[in-house]
Amino acid sequence: MTGDHYFTAQPESAQREREIEFRIADRDYALTTAAGVFSADRLDLGTAVLLRKADLPGPGAAGPFLDLGCGYGPIACVLATRAPGAGVWAVDVNARARELAAANARRLGVHDRLRVADPDAVPAGIEFAEIWSNPPIHVGKAELHGLLLRWLPRLAPDGAAWLVAGRNLGGDSLHRWLTEQGWTVQRRASQKGFRVLRVAR
Repeated sequence: MTGDHYFTAQPESAQREREIEFRIADRDYALTTAAGVFSADRLDLGTAVLLRKADLPGPGAAGPFLDLGCGYGPIACVLATRAPGAGVWAVDVNARARELAAANARRLGVHDRLRVADPDAVPAGIEFAEIWSNPPIHVGKAELHGLLLRWLPRLAPDGAAWLVAGRNLGGDSLHRWLTEQGWTVQRRASQKGFRVLRVAR
């Protein structure tokens, strides 16, 4: 046994790859996951609620989009297939997750537009039309707030972030905190114990 978490930079557990399947917006996806990354056995329920209840980009969307804490890449892959003209950045601190996200992008044929990177490798000048995240609540409130304070200011002036958080894991307090930071926050859906929040300037 190891102390690996999905936010471990270099997981040491055996990789044990597997394939999961899910359906979003009338399209079927089959992605490779592995031990040591977030929700390796299935599409996480919060991620599923986010992808089904938020406003997914249309075919003409230009991007760029950011998948913050991408894991093995389900959100980034959905964004890239939904908007074939848009660039997508997928960032994660977990090296194994980044490898899987890149492999899944190649599998779907979107690797030319879906760039997977360590957070520190994203060029400073990029502004994002949309930020999507099932944020890592379990890292603790201080680190979560630091993460959002780092990335939300990189939204384009008319951009929006789509976040999902469990009600029992502080989804409502996150809503209040974001409002206190000066963001305009709408609860766009509440399903299966999760809040879907749209955050804008």
